[in-house]
Amino acid sequence: MSFALDVDSVISRATFNDQGLLPAIIQQFDTSEVLMLGWMDAEALRRTYTSGRVTFWSRSRQEYWRKGDTSGHAQFVRAAALDCDGDTLLVTVEQVGVACHTGTRTCFDGDVLAPETGFASRAGSEIHTETSPDSGITAGPE
Repeated sequence: MSFALDVDSVISRATFNDQGLLPAIIQQFDTSEVLMLGWMDAEALRRTYTSGRVTFWSRSRQEYWRKGDTSGHAQFVRAAALDCDGDTLLVTVEQVGVACHTGTRTCFDGDVLAPETGFASRAGSEIHTETSPDSGITAGPE
């Protein structure tokens, strides 16, 4: 695996929070399924880039960990990108096994907070129809 940027360039572009951490969204490369959210410091980011396996910083245990070191459910890096502010990392991976420590495919398999009849449908009724002057496309509910 090779990345277009060297790891030092990536670390220098990253904006870490007051605790020196960067949120990392982990996404399945071929389905775009969001698997989990973890935290990385500069060293975890370096380890991720150099090893090809996602490395996190555990805020509770205060140590580095890699998904799969004890469970066998590993995450192999396919690509990574910082967001426009440099304060969030998106890592696309090939997930082997489950991603969540509870044994589910993703950490987001719990209660659905916005079912089709929930937030999304209420938000749709508040959207106003607008026409883009550049495209002639009408946006909003019909």
